[in-house]
Amino acid sequence: MTQTIAPRVRTLVLLILAVAGALLAGAAPASAHAALTGSDPAQGAVVDTAPSQVSLTFSEPVAVGDDSVRVLDPKGERVDKGDPANPSGTTYSVPLVSGLPDGTYTVAYQVVSADSHPVAGAFTFSIGAPSETTVSVSAQGSDDGLVGWLYGFGRYVSYAGFVVLAGGAAFVLACWAPGARARAVQRLVVSGWLALTAATLGLLMLRGSYTTSGKIGDVFDLELLGDVLQTKTGAALVSRLLLLAAAALFIAVLFGAYARTADGGAPDHAAEGDGGSDGEGDGGEPDKRDLTFGLALGGTVVAAGLAASWAMSEHASQGLQAGVAMPVDVVHLLAVAAWLGGLAALLVALHRAPVETPVGRDAVRRFSRLAFGSVVALAVTGVYQSWRQLGSWSAFTDTRYGQLLLVKIALVAVMVAVAFLSRRWTQRLADARVSVATEEAARSEEAERAEEEKQPAGTAPAEASGTSAVSEAVEAAEALRASDAEKAEAGHDSVRAAQLARQRAATEAARQKRLRDADPNRFGLRRSVLAEAGVAVVLLAVTTVLTQTEPGRTEQDAKAAAASSSSSASTTGQGSGAVSLTMPFDTGGTNGKGVVSVDLDPAQAGDNALHVYVEGPDGTPVDVPEVKIALTLAAQDIGPLPVTPDHITTGHWSASTVQIPMAGDWKVEVTVRTSDIDQVTVSKNAQIG
Repeated sequence: MTQTIAPRVRTLVLLILAVAGALLAGAAPASAHAALTGSDPAQGAVVDTAPSQVSLTFSEPVAVGDDSVRVLDPKGERVDKGDPANPSGTTYSVPLVSGLPDGTYTVAYQVVSADSHPVAGAFTFSIGAPSETTVSVSAQGSDDGLVGWLYGFGRYVSYAGFVVLAGGAAFVLACWAPGARARAVQRLVVSGWLALTAATLGLLMLRGSYTTSGKIGDVFDLELLGDVLQTKTGAALVSRLLLLAAAALFIAVLFGAYARTADGGAPDHAAEGDGGSDGEGDGGEPDKRDLTFGLALGGTVVAAGLAASWAMSEHASQGLQAGVAMPVDVVHLLAVAAWLGGLAALLVALHRAPVETPVGRDAVRRFSRLAFGSVVALAVTGVYQSWRQLGSWSAFTDTRYGQLLLVKIALVAVMVAVAFLSRRWTQRLADARVSVATEEAARSEEAERAEEEKQPAGTAPAEASGTSAVSEAVEAAEALRASDAEKAEAGHDSVRAAQLARQRAATEAARQKRLRDADPNRFGLRRSVLAEAGVAVVLLAVTTVLTQTEPGRTEQDAKAAAASSSSSASTTGQGSGAVSLTMPFDTGGTNGKGVVSVDLDPAQAGDNALHVYVEGPDGTPVDVPEVKIALTLAAQDIGPLPVTPDHITTGHWSASTVQIPMAGDWKVEVTVRTSDIDQVTVSKNAQIG
């Protein structure tokens, strides 16, 4: 039976890791958890006089540094001076040098939102009139690229390490005391500690580059590391490392002094109300009770402190009701660890526990109760967190955070359903101790029968030996003992005797393992717990992506603010009579398709500013050999009035003094030439004046 289980375990684990990796790889980098909702000058604005400063308004408070806001002139030279200031609320201003000439200026910003995620962007404004600029306005987020990927992976590993460390220890203390002596469980918990420690150190080193340049070379910049240590996130990571030192002491006591008090020989079902001791040893000894209580209390304090290192630096630390949200987040993380980490420990115990102390029915039942309590805590805290982070029902479907939350809820529902199946297997689980006792009785009976028939033990007829796995095991063991005796009498040396002893031990262990695994209910429990663990890995991946995703409430507030700003700008434009016309064109030649846009401001009789933009089919600005404009007022028989705009930058032409003699319904014709012979004229009407 074990030969059947192993390939299935390997295959399912590989599948789980592949799905989890796909979730992490396919997840977009952390989008802005704080959004730019306004600026002065506004994005794309043309102002008559040079401003004395540039102000940026975000949807929530952000952390700014010396180079968080940069203003660049058309040649790419910086024209800002001094550090960004925070005059009020969520508005941040940077002063500009005086006497700035006319032209197009670029504002690039990179700040850190209150929940520790970097926010980057850029926009332009113009003084006097737009001009050609050598500065690219595309924002390059520091969380893109290799550093961003490594930071996201480190976050996943840190969550997984915490879950395994805290949940595995809780499983030993609350459900299965002999697990403190099981090497497989010890390795699992220690691996969780090592993973969390390594990931925390990695995040601390990556943090500076992650929030600034995004360059891998800056990971080892000690100056950046010093800056990180002065931030809230840096303090949280250092606190986590200090708590991990305390966790190391807890692990040493758990797998040292506490393990020595657990007698693996007592029946697993000996006591239901012994506080998770499983009846091993003298569960009533004061020293053992005191040690168990001390470990439980100390472990809870350390685990809560580790969970608080996330709560104090991420989503829970900012926004609505932060004072309530942080302890709720701590409870949520502890419940996740108790459930998923305990599940991992149970899975390891079911497959790798020593044959002399197998996981029995009562240990699984205790974990079932622990998991049920964790699910209740997750439900209560999850409802509160969902309300706080989403704010409305529409955010479930309209925001990325809400969509991921729906996936998480579905995965939790699947886990609960599989857990119900595990509970059914547990109810039918035959106690391993009873199985072993039954086998020993059968073995004695075979020996007595062999003695009566004056046959060596284990030489029963083939039809008798084939009746059960127990008979085969007895025959093999007796034959081996007879062989050992003969070889010992023959005078084999001590080395050979030691080899034979190891063979006997291995044979006996294999026999007991076969007997334990022969229980179909235990095999069913293994499969259902393995399925639970598989869903848990994916659930943990989705949870990690959630922590890097902009909360739905923030996203909707930012969209509302942007819409309000856009509406205000649109109203202003309508008051001034500004118009914008967009016309697709096709000259028929190679690369002859695209879109041309004409902006006329203030679109009134008299002087007007005209801007022409040409884009390719993919929306990128493109240059063409020639662009000409003609204005015609057919009702008054005026025109066509030719306009030849000047080329400003790629895909942009402008004319600053376009005379429109009178108001009316004007026809705007645009002639686009894409080669020496390919050109086309497109037109639209616009109400001017």
